[in-house]
Amino acid sequence: MTIQSINPYNLQSIEEYALHTDQQINDKIEQTQGAWLKWRNSGYAERSYLLNKLAEIIRARKVELARLMALEMGKPVKQGISEADKCAAVCEYYAEKAAGFLSDQIIKTEAIKSYVCFNPLGVVLAVMPWNFPLWQVFRFLAPALAAGNCGVLKHASNVPGCALAIEDMVTEAGFPPYVFQTLLAGSNKVDKIIEHEHIKAVTLTGSTQAGIKVAQKAGSLLKKTVLELGGSDAYIVLEDADIALAAKVCAESRLINGGQSCIAAKRFIVVKEVEEEFTRLFTQYMSQKVMGDPLEDRTDLGPMARADLRDELHSQVIKSVTQGARCILGGKIPDGENAFYPPTVLVNVTEDNLAFNEELFGPVAAIISANEEEDAISLANKSQFGLGAAVFTNDVERGDYIAANLLEAGSCFVNGLVKSDPRLPFGGIKQSGYGRELGMFGIHEFVNIKTVVIA
Repeated sequence: MTIQSINPYNLQSIEEYALHTDQQINDKIEQTQGAWLKWRNSGYAERSYLLNKLAEIIRARKVELARLMALEMGKPVKQGISEADKCAAVCEYYAEKAAGFLSDQIIKTEAIKSYVCFNPLGVVLAVMPWNFPLWQVFRFLAPALAAGNCGVLKHASNVPGCALAIEDMVTEAGFPPYVFQTLLAGSNKVDKIIEHEHIKAVTLTGSTQAGIKVAQKAGSLLKKTVLELGGSDAYIVLEDADIALAAKVCAESRLINGGQSCIAAKRFIVVKEVEEEFTRLFTQYMSQKVMGDPLEDRTDLGPMARADLRDELHSQVIKSVTQGARCILGGKIPDGENAFYPPTVLVNVTEDNLAFNEELFGPVAAIISANEEEDAISLANKSQFGLGAAVFTNDVERGDYIAANLLEAGSCFVNGLVKSDPRLPFGGIKQSGYGRELGMFGIHEFVNIKTVVIA
């Protein structure tokens, strides 16, 4: 059996890849287990050297990698270059910080000596999505390798070229053979891969339903999981906000990666006092974005990753309108054999509307009216998701209190768009998943936090 990567700009086939057989998958996991038995004993100096070398290779190949992402899933090249740079940065971060994060921690007790040490678990399975085909992988891979784990990747089926490019760069950097391998397999193989005795943990970034399935399977085998799932991030705009800034940042956040991001802003909850001005400026910014060939530097918005995803998003827009929302920008599929969808703005969105309750994974914004601060916070938290949130206000102390204490999400920002950073833990609550990636907390997810006591 084979899979094809399809260019969403023209729906033409790029390349066809043979899927790995069950035997090949088993052999690769066995190889990676064998590599781990040696890699777990490597020192931090060796791991850091190789991670820094990997970062150099990513930066040297970033234009090539950005072009590959543009071809396979439609990301504009300027965004792809930024993504590659971020992947290099996370490798450098853990090269510098891993030894400190995983150093023994002495705890005074009545014993002669008592301390906590951190041991790698083994082979970690990563089930990753297509929307950030490099970054999603590297934010798992860098801390996993730095901690002494090894990895196998089951990437999304529409970005096999990106998956293989990552494996190639790990090899080029000089990591021992089989420390990291790509498994070309469909989603129907994930359960069987999780069942393999050498898979010790699973990390997944994807839809809530995909996360539930992986959690059920891994849980039945008592294997550790970290899940970063869907989101319907709420951005609150209060009456004292800098409305021009809020509108610009909100538009930028809604259209990053074509709106195909779990932490892209999706619901804009605006107090009535400034709703008219915000809506006017926000719609203006949205309409100014250039939609076109992702290989061109001038392009802000490429096609969506697949035509079926575009069609699904459009059906959500249509249903939202039938439920009372009003479309004031976009909302129509452009002509042509491609997967484009225009920047779209929905207003009059209420709590019982699809656009309020479901994740719109594309360039569609829902503007929701709130009476005042308390009502805005209540509306923001009335969601099954809890990945990210933001609040805009000129009173920084007010914004800080709301972000830290009142918003139900894993990452909350004041006067800025929600984004991940190698230095900060990232993850969600509620239907947006559990566990954390990045920062000190991320590298601790896939280690045995072991207590040692000398009586």
